[in-house]
Amino acid sequence: MSFSVDAVVIGAGVVGLACARRLTMAGLETVLLERERHFGQGISSRNSEVIHAGLYYRPGSLKAKLCRMGRERLYDYCKSRHVNHRRVGKWVVASSTGQLVALEQIASRAKANGCDEVSMIDGDYAASLEPELRCVAALSSPSTGIIDSHGLMTAFLGDFENAGGVLALCSSVESGEVGDNAIALNVHGDESSTISARFIINAAGLDAPMVAERIAGVPNHLIPRRCFAKGSYFTLSGKSPFQRLIYPVPESGGLGVHLTLDLQGQARFGPDVEWIETPDYTVDSGKTERFLQAIKTYWPRCDKSRLQPGYAGVRPKLGTPAKFADDFVIQSSENHGIGGLVNLFGIESPGLTSCLAIADEVISRMGID
Repeated sequence: MSFSVDAVVIGAGVVGLACARRLTMAGLETVLLERERHFGQGISSRNSEVIHAGLYYRPGSLKAKLCRMGRERLYDYCKSRHVNHRRVGKWVVASSTGQLVALEQIASRAKANGCDEVSMIDGDYAASLEPELRCVAALSSPSTGIIDSHGLMTAFLGDFENAGGVLALCSSVESGEVGDNAIALNVHGDESSTISARFIINAAGLDAPMVAERIAGVPNHLIPRRCFAKGSYFTLSGKSPFQRLIYPVPESGGLGVHLTLDLQGQARFGPDVEWIETPDYTVDSGKTERFLQAIKTYWPRCDKSRLQPGYAGVRPKLGTPAKFADDFVIQSSENHGIGGLVNLFGIESPGLTSCLAIADEVISRMGID
């Protein structure tokens, strides 16, 4: 079976759904391909569900720009579509005087990124609000929040389908070919088909580089090498000791073993950073002691018996563990010379926060009004 549409989006995670929604809003007949049995089963189902403020990212980077823009758009969207969320606030904490310089650098970068709402507080004041916390100082980010990511994706899908979009599950892209006026994708599903479209968005998450390799005509030297940073989470039984999110000073590859809350008020810790060869979502209970020691740097009274292995996620890093890209890569025709094709590489945190802004950026680069 062969047919043509205006646009195809590959990957029904939160970013793919946001892009597909935006295409239908522009009046384009759009098909959203997802190889799994349900939408949002990849990276989007295994994260902290945090709405980030944009503190850490390199000024001028796509992460800094799109997180800052996407944050307020996401809050507005959640209010209008009744997606469960809450601005709980976040503290980045210095556990020792030796970390104060790093904390001040984060504060400076946050200000450079337009996060004027952040402020420094001393350890005594922090302890008066969070008695279980031990720190010498903290950077307060009142705009950080939490969100029901599945609820968000469900809302995006509803908008997409109500505008005439079609979600095709159990549909994987096996190969593709760039033509004069369209790109043809060979799709394997319940039955094989060929779909031709003027516009293709590769939002396949961990597999985005692999999907790009399958499309004949995409220059190989422009497809980045991928590596995987696994992050495990541990959950905390009983009541959370904190009312807001608590983050240590960041580490290489991640933001350190931090405490986040879900919308029911339950606490979880993570992620750590473990470089792996292939995606793996098991959580090693042998890491309990290591997590405990990391947590005790800011919560000395943490009881090991309350920690249980939770879940794990994998970040799609670009490069190698020793040297990886620190930004999103949105690759369009000005990069690879193929009209109508956009590859989204390395879309990790803050991809959830940035999803609506990413969709607008992609549409703009495609030249679609």
